[in-house]
Amino acid sequence: MFEDFTLTSYAPAMRYTNGQLESQSKLILDNKQLVSFVESISQMVLILNKHRQVVYVNKSYKDFCKTLNQDPIIGKRPGETFNCANAFKSAGGCGTSSACKSCGAVNAILESQKGRRSTKECQILTTTNDALDLKVTATPMELAGEALTIFSVIDISADKRRKSLERVFIHDILNSAGAISGLSSIIKEINNPDEIKELAQTIEDASRSLIDEIQSQRELGAAERGELQPLIAEMDSAPILSQLQKAYAKHELNFGKPVVIDQKSVNCTIATDRVLLKRILGNMIKNAIEINLPNDTITLCCQNQEDCTMISVHNNSFIPIKIQNQLFKRFYSTKGKGRGLGTYSMKLLGERYLNGKVNFTSTEEDGTTFYIKLPK
Repeated sequence: MFEDFTLTSYAPAMRYTNGQLESQSKLILDNKQLVSFVESISQMVLILNKHRQVVYVNKSYKDFCKTLNQDPIIGKRPGETFNCANAFKSAGGCGTSSACKSCGAVNAILESQKGRRSTKECQILTTTNDALDLKVTATPMELAGEALTIFSVIDISADKRRKSLERVFIHDILNSAGAISGLSSIIKEINNPDEIKELAQTIEDASRSLIDEIQSQRELGAAERGELQPLIAEMDSAPILSQLQKAYAKHELNFGKPVVIDQKSVNCTIATDRVLLKRILGNMIKNAIEINLPNDTITLCCQNQEDCTMISVHNNSFIPIKIQNQLFKRFYSTKGKGRGLGTYSMKLLGERYLNGKVNFTSTEEDGTTFYIKLPK
């Protein structure tokens, strides 16, 4: 075992040498009964050593990892085999970054090392912005004096996605449809032509919102399946910010928050998909609108940087560190169960389809800025 003085923000960073890993793997392979049992299980199974490194995987796990281009697997930690983005934030690897403190996988493993079986759910955002929802179980085991963990994994992404999308979609659709239905019933009782005209405009706006919600869900589904075809064209940034500023200053979610364009904002020529870019920035603005902060102002800005164009949305709130570490995971939200598609879709659409970089900064002194950087 070599000494590893890598700083860690959570779990220990120390690892075994290749020679020690080979010895542990051989120990398991020589135990035919254990191997036969692990291979008979249809779900994915790993056996980990006390430093959370993989020393054996069954065929189900190997097949899954092949889709992630992970080979070899021995010696890596679970998050590294899944291409978890947080596993590469720290030199110590999987389990050692501050974001790992809320990870169900590493916490289940750490609990098992204290002698008790632990089952948890785990959300992973990969380095390619794919989202995985996993149910993991870590069970302690000892073999020839070696402290090991049997780590089983069930991919619940499809079921989780179906249930959550159902909640999100039905919630939003019913809100819009209910508003249209209510306004339509009122219009029959009004005789004043001006009032009818104003109400008809409100119904039209609500109908557009309903169509936009359906289109948003269709885009997200196509994006996750890899079927979305962006329409890239050159355009000016200033008209896009102006349209967004006008739309969200009077948005149904906005109860008086000013939406302004920064005086330092400049007009840049960008090559992008107009619809997808507006969808990303719109989600950034909606997030800022929904934060309950008195006297807040939402500021849009476009800046010309050396190798990219940065478009940002700023407000005065501060996002707690614990929430910051989870923000881009699918269905993670502070707004309640089944929400949280907005930040996830920003990352997915902005990075996979617009070839940009989506991120944020948040401090108590300067507030929160979400941004997308588009290459020149």
